[in-house]
Amino acid sequence: MKRTNWRSYKHILDRYNITKLYHFTDRDNLDSIIKCGGLYSWKACEDRGITIKKSVRSRDTRILDNQKSLQYRVRLGFSANHPMMFQSMLDMRISNPVVLEIDPAVIFESSTMYSDRDCADRNAQIGNTLDDFVRIHFQSVTKPTVYGVDEDEEDYYQAEVLVNDFIPLKYITNIANFGIPIPTNPLEFKSKEPYTSQITRNTPTAFIFLVDQSMSMKYMTTFNGEKMTLAEAVAQVVNNQINELVLRCVKASEVRHYYDIALIGYGTEAYSGWSGELEGRGFVTPQELKDNPFKRVLVREEKRTRKGIEEKEVEKVQWLEARYDGKWTHLHKAFAMARDILSEWMLEHHDKDCYPPTIINITDGEFNGRSKANMLQIANELKSMFTNDGNVLLFNIHLNSKVENKIVFPVTTDELRKSEHGKALFAMSSLLPLRYNTDISKVRQDIFKSDKRHVAMAVNVDASTLIQLMDIGTPTNIGQSL
Repeated sequence: MKRTNWRSYKHILDRYNITKLYHFTDRDNLDSIIKCGGLYSWKACEDRGITIKKSVRSRDTRILDNQKSLQYRVRLGFSANHPMMFQSMLDMRISNPVVLEIDPAVIFESSTMYSDRDCADRNAQIGNTLDDFVRIHFQSVTKPTVYGVDEDEEDYYQAEVLVNDFIPLKYITNIANFGIPIPTNPLEFKSKEPYTSQITRNTPTAFIFLVDQSMSMKYMTTFNGEKMTLAEAVAQVVNNQINELVLRCVKASEVRHYYDIALIGYGTEAYSGWSGELEGRGFVTPQELKDNPFKRVLVREEKRTRKGIEEKEVEKVQWLEARYDGKWTHLHKAFAMARDILSEWMLEHHDKDCYPPTIINITDGEFNGRSKANMLQIANELKSMFTNDGNVLLFNIHLNSKVENKIVFPVTTDELRKSEHGKALFAMSSLLPLRYNTDISKVRQDIFKSDKRHVAMAVNVDASTLIQLMDIGTPTNIGQSL
């Protein structure tokens, strides 16, 4: 039932330009939400026998909900970048978050309650009157992220609207944007697997390569039988991969726009990694890459011939130059730059069923300049970005000039043993969909293909293994390209 004084609430919403509320969940829960006709509280799901595949609410928070009689409340926030979403990712309760946009008309329902901060907070003031609604610190909750809020206002950034029991699909304004058909009859419901969209000119994807160019990349390694710096080896691999991506777009006499590609170098600063005519650019198209190579060089490569494997000189195209002049390894700046250019790309393709963008970070050492907790937060911001087809995939690949204890695509942190850096990369990397498992098993040389999902990271690998990992990280054969 709508409140008689709903216009007073509407006046406040208009004053602060609040047009949406937000609820985050895992993509794995979307099928159930659509099939059940909307969002139920966790307790209502329990009562109705509805299975929540990945619950945001931990056991402890459910106990608190029961103590405060809030177990039948659907919790909504004012920010799409809710701190608890990132905390849920850190706690591994969810891995592929999606943010549902909710019509603020639910605020006007007479049964709706309001909390001036996270309702689980012992200091939270909760009620269902206009006075309780006015108590919310709207100047804080309307900031894009918590980082724009004064320290003494951070708790208030998590103010909540608590809707009683159930929010029908009609109030979830972006529910049709996840590639899952919305049935008129629940019996007609059909599920859609994420990470299955075709890569076409109408539904392109994107690739971002992050390349560590700090001083430690000057250490020597052997690649293709030749001594060179890690920076030179990585430049060769990345240039080859970009060239391969361009060649996949060449059909007859045209270069088709199947994806956009960005190249970011980082050391003390982060910067566009393109050289020559493309210098300073973010995303570029395959056509632009084909038309604007920085240089062509002769390199030695092992080639299989009738006589066996022989080393030959072959001409290669370059866009990335080998560098190792950064005094620090400020990965956070590269992540921030990737986030900024991806935000624009996502906005441009928000209404298309695009295969999610992939970010591949290549480094030889530990990041610095930010704490582990802060780096996980920034990485989770990237992983929480999504298209209709799935969340952004973030790969982190650690190179070592001396390959010892190589680990690729682990399933759990147990495989990382005592590698603290490996565990940090594990937490920062994406959980890959099962469709990657066949190729992963070949690299890992598993006797049996795992039915578990692997994490998109590797530690202590050489340049040759990097090539294999890059091939897995840049799939373009999903569906049929048109």
